[in-house]
Amino acid sequence: MAGTDETAADDDALFVLTAVLLTPAQFPSVLGDDYVAACAELGLEPYAEGYGLVLGQDSGGARWTVVVDDVSLVAVAIASWDCGMEYDLSPDDRSVVCALPGWPLALAVAAPGVPEPHDPEAEGPAPLTPPDTEAWGAPQRRLGADEIALQWSAWRDQIDDDTAFGRRSAVPGVSDGAPAAEGGAGEGTAADDGESPGTGSGQHPGVRAALEAARAYVTSPPPPGRIRSAFAPGGARTLRVDGPGWSLVARTDDIAFILLDEEPGEIMTVGRGPELPGLLKSLDELAVRPN
Repeated sequence: MAGTDETAADDDALFVLTAVLLTPAQFPSVLGDDYVAACAELGLEPYAEGYGLVLGQDSGGARWTVVVDDVSLVAVAIASWDCGMEYDLSPDDRSVVCALPGWPLALAVAAPGVPEPHDPEAEGPAPLTPPDTEAWGAPQRRLGADEIALQWSAWRDQIDDDTAFGRRSAVPGVSDGAPAAEGGAGEGTAADDGESPGTGSGQHPGVRAALEAARAYVTSPPPPGRIRSAFAPGGARTLRVDGPGWSLVARTDDIAFILLDEEPGEIMTVGRGPELPGLLKSLDELAVRPN
């Protein structure tokens, strides 16, 4: 493999543009509601150790996603890039599991000195493609939840404390001008009436169903990756929980947001209430966490 600062000289070279982890704790949500589903989308066995996905171009400019089993190497590269450091990600050929045509994620960069990115002309599986941001479905719903988790403060600022902590009888929608989540999630809507999660008469039925499904995870743990927990300020955790048709993002010390397949682009708020804290705590105890 080759770094992005080199020019094409070897027909077999892959000019690396970026990489992502595919593990039970961290995986591209666009691929599925959980780690097992994400692996199945790529035709991989859901090994507990996980994989690294290296996205790049060959000497002809074709897009390729190279799957490697050297997770530590890919994790170090990602951490270095996140810190603004250079890192030449060149996995050993022996660590390569397979090479899949296309990219599952949209990239705004390209390798220098090679033709523009395009799908390879090769027999085999159809090229991987990122989801259509003009449509709405499960991938876009999950991407929207990812964006809320990433920009929690911006979304949380749209909800006042009276709403968040159940001191009103109804929850207004998120005000206009809230940052649009990637994948089409936009203006929020009411979901909570200040009562317990899943029991409020003012809740959207899809929100009630999602909360009931999340509560069921506590007694019947779902596949790895359905519940993920990440660091949050103040000793809290950011939770990402998914299920068929719904995604939840929450802070263990705060409120929750829910996105539904049946409500394109809508962000539902769930106030803190008396039961949400316990539910979030129980989900966090089940969550897979990054090492």
